[in-house]
Amino acid sequence: MFDISFAELLLIAVITMIVIGPQRLPETFRFLGLWAGRLKRSLARARRELEREVGMDDIRRQLHNEEVLRNLEEYEKETGDKQRYEETPPTSPDEASSPSDENRPG
Repeated sequence: MFDISFAELLLIAVITMIVIGPQRLPETFRFLGLWAGRLKRSLARARRELEREVGMDDIRRQLHNEEVLRNLEEYEKETGDKQRYEETPPTSPDEASSPSDENRPG
């Protein structure tokens, strides 16, 4: 992301140690960590609020539905099956789980 090498990080750490001092370094890192967490939570909250205002859930749902329809149409083209999924009669769970007459022993 920032394209910082290990040597550059080490140099920054040494300069920070000299400027801040070893006694105040843990306190400084704790302070920076708290502010980084606050910033992260604020950005996440703003993102959720923006998504809610824009209606991202509805958009995602619609995109998913369009993708499902597109996949169904591609399947119909590949198989040459013109019968729509909605038109097929649903089978009951009993019919689907019972063995056929050919496979019955006896």
